Amino acid sequence: MYYKRFLEEDIRNSLKQNPVTAIIGPRQCGKSTLAKHLLKDFDSLYLDLERPSDLQKLEDPEWFFTSQKSKLICLDEVQRKPELFPLIRSLSDEWGRNGSFLILGSASRDLLRQSSESLAGRISYKTLNPFTLDEIETEFPLEEYLVKGGFPRSLLNDDINNSFEWRQDFTTTFLERDLLQWAGFSTKTMRNLWQMLAHLNGQVVNYSMLGRSLDVSNVTVKNYIELLESTFMLTMLPPFLKNTGKRIIKNPKIYLNDTGIINSLLKIRDFEQMTGHPAFGYIWESLVFSNLKAHFPQVDLSFYRTQNGAELDFILKYGKKTIAFECKASKAPKLSKGNYNAINDISPLKTFIVAPVEKGWPMKKEIDVVSLSEVISQTGQMIQ
Repeated sequence: MYYKRFLEEDIRNSLKQNPVTAIIGPRQCGKSTLAKHLLKDFDSLYLDLERPSDLQKLEDPEWFFTSQKSKLICLDEVQRKPELFPLIRSLSDEWGRNGSFLILGSASRDLLRQSSESLAGRISYKTLNPFTLDEIETEFPLEEYLVKGGFPRSLLNDDINNSFEWRQDFTTTFLERDLLQWAGFSTKTMRNLWQMLAHLNGQVVNYSMLGRSLDVSNVTVKNYIELLESTFMLTMLPPFLKNTGKRIIKNPKIYLNDTGIINSLLKIRDFEQMTGHPAFGYIWESLVFSNLKAHFPQVDLSFYRTQNGAELDFILKYGKKTIAFECKASKAPKLSKGNYNAINDISPLKTFIVAPVEKGWPMKKEIDVVSLSEVISQTGQMIQ
C-alpha cells in the first residue's frame, strides 16, 4: 500500500521548474518509494547506485546519459558517486530543459556539496522525512506512531517486536555500513555517543561532559554530532537570541529525529514502558519538533531558556511573526512559572501548548492547548 506524502506536489512542481531536483533525507525514509511513484507519470529511467548492475551502466556515464537524454533520469543514493555531479551540471546546461535529473541522497545538501561542483541555479533540494502525523493518522493511533516512529518499515510492521528489531538492525547497519563512506570515526564511539544522546534528547548539549564520558576530545564529539546531523539522524536546535536583557542559555539543544529510533536506543519496546520512562516528555517533544520542521522548512526554529528558569520548547520566526510552542505529554497540560516568564520575555503572537489531546481549547488570551495535528494546521494558517 502506498501512503501519499505531502511533499509530492512540491516535487512535481520542482521537476517542472528546475533541470535537477534532489530528494534528500535519511536512509529508509521512503525516498525511493516516493520517486518510483512519481516516475510512473514520466518517460523515465531509474538507477540505484548501490546496485552493481546499475553501476555497470555508468562505466561511461556521459555516453549513457546522452543516450537517455529524452527521459527523466533518476539516480538513487547519489552520494555514492559524487564524481557524477560535474557531468550532471554540464549535461543540464547542454540539454537546456527542466526535469532532466531526479537525484536521491541520504546526505545533506552541505555534505553533497563538499564532494561536488555547485549546481546553484540548476537544482532544488527537497527534504523527505519519515512519516509525519498527517500522512498516517487515519491508519495509526498516535500512541503507535510515538512508539514506532515514522520510518515506514518500522511503522508499517504489524508486530511491535518485529518493528523494534528492525530499528535495532537499522542503527547497526547505519553504523557498520552506511557511515563507512565518511572517513575518520570509530563505530564503537559513535554507537556509545548515539545512545548517550538518546538519554539526553531534548536537552542542552554539553560537549565537555560527552567528551569525558567517551574519553575523546570536545572536537571529536562535535565532529561526530555534525556527522549524525548531516545524515539526518539528529538536529541541533539553536537558542533564541533576541535581546531581552536576560542571561540566555547559548548552547544548542539536541533532538534525535525519530521517536522510534530513540525508543530503540533506550530499549523501550511499547507505549506502557515509554510512559513510565524518564525520557517520555522529551520523546513527545521530539515528535512535535520533527513534525514542525518537516512541514515548515522555510521558518527559523529555536528554543528559549534563561539561567533564571524561563523557558519555552520552540520559537518559530517567520518574517515579523513569532510563535511559541510548549510541549506537554499530558492530557491536562499546565504551564509553569518559567513558561509564563518566557512568554512575557518574548511576547509571541501566539503560544501553543502541544499535548496528546484529540481536540484543543483556549487556555488564556493568545495561549491555546492544541493537538499535534491542530498545531500543524493552525501554524500553517498563521504564517501564510
